[in-house]
Amino acid sequence: MTLAEFSFPKAFRVRFRDLRRFDPASFHGISWHWSKDVMLPIGSALKLRKEKVDRAKYEFSQLQPITIHFDGTIDKRNVEGRGYSMDLFFARPGDIVVAKIDLKNGAVGIVPDWENVVVTNHFAVYEPDRSKIIPEYFLLVIQANFFKSYLWRNKVGAEGRKEVKLEFFESIKIPMPPIDEQRRIVAAWQQAQVNIANAEKRVKKIEQDMESLMLKSLGISLPSEFPEQKIFPVFWKDLERWDLFFQRPDFVALENQLHSLNALSLGEVLNFESRSWKKSDFPEGKFEYIEISSVNRENGIFSSRTVETNNAPSRATTLVKTGDLIISTTRPYLGAIAIVPEKYNNYVCSSGFALATSTKLPHVDIRYVLFFLTSKAGLLQLERRMTGGLYPAIVQEELEKIKIPIPSSEVQKEIICRVEEGRSKIRQEQEAAVKVKEESEREIERMILGLSKA
Repeated sequence: MTLAEFSFPKAFRVRFRDLRRFDPASFHGISWHWSKDVMLPIGSALKLRKEKVDRAKYEFSQLQPITIHFDGTIDKRNVEGRGYSMDLFFARPGDIVVAKIDLKNGAVGIVPDWENVVVTNHFAVYEPDRSKIIPEYFLLVIQANFFKSYLWRNKVGAEGRKEVKLEFFESIKIPMPPIDEQRRIVAAWQQAQVNIANAEKRVKKIEQDMESLMLKSLGISLPSEFPEQKIFPVFWKDLERWDLFFQRPDFVALENQLHSLNALSLGEVLNFESRSWKKSDFPEGKFEYIEISSVNRENGIFSSRTVETNNAPSRATTLVKTGDLIISTTRPYLGAIAIVPEKYNNYVCSSGFALATSTKLPHVDIRYVLFFLTSKAGLLQLERRMTGGLYPAIVQEELEKIKIPIPSSEVQKEIICRVEEGRSKIRQEQEAAVKVKEESEREIERMILGLSKA
């Protein structure tokens, strides 16, 4: 929970002279805890820059348009092969750039040290007065959750085109303490980012070590990524498809390893079924629906939504039971694969999942199958056999061709134990990382509000 989640009264009084809008939310301000002498309008520290580009002097290919995201980050906009007919204006390194229509969402950024950055009239460019405010501190103020909420409450205009007017934005008073204090707040934020990044690195290392141990115990050494090649040789015996992507060298190298391990196909290992639901399964007239977005590689099934049987989505087709294995066939390389836990028994899942109800071989543990499929060795195979453009998918026939080595029951148990231990550590580290992130956000917001010192 951050300081953005202030509680505001539902009923309050406003003096008529202050009634600039008939909009209750816009009267909910920010409770600053700074002395009045440091509370200054944003416009007092920013000078509007309006430096028009002379199109006779510059080819469009020499200019760099940009995109500003809601978190304040800036990306280069790829406009290769096309130009802008609108007037363009320079934004110099260190300038503050505001995306007018998305100011309500916090789309304010600092121009990186890039050459010939330009924007259209849909942006406002400001040169900061560095004797009053440093850009990094200013960006922290704008990106604070409580401040973005304040901007959102003060948007105006027609529905679908609401925006925060620049005049209002420039009039907002924010704390501009001495530059040294601003730097201390920025330094505290930067240290917090280092702590968060370190926590994420620890999670990544546990994941990598866990997977490396599993594949090593199976005798699999993942091939390194190959540079893209437009021409390369393929043995006739390996020419399953006339498809350059399918014949990618790392895919072929993995397939050869699996062949040498006498790996079985998924169709030989799992019992795939189609289990439709009936209205009589849900006498209350509703069920819980598991979408593809409700499943991920790290957590399995983590959410669902309630759906009425009379208004069920067309893709809500399959009844799942405890212990079933569901495999997302849309963008399968993302690893949305899970064993259905007791909590989700008798839920309905999307037709975008393939359903396996059991293993065909008594010595194969379905948990081992899950862990292999969500490993890099499993995901590479799923990626290889998918087809399609915007929504690549794998059809059932191709899914059943995925190869999986079947070690002894003892090795399977050892792999399951290692992975479950690793995932337990990952959950602990993730919880710790979330705590670090939330605590740092709270502390930085307290500094910006003036409730604590940097």
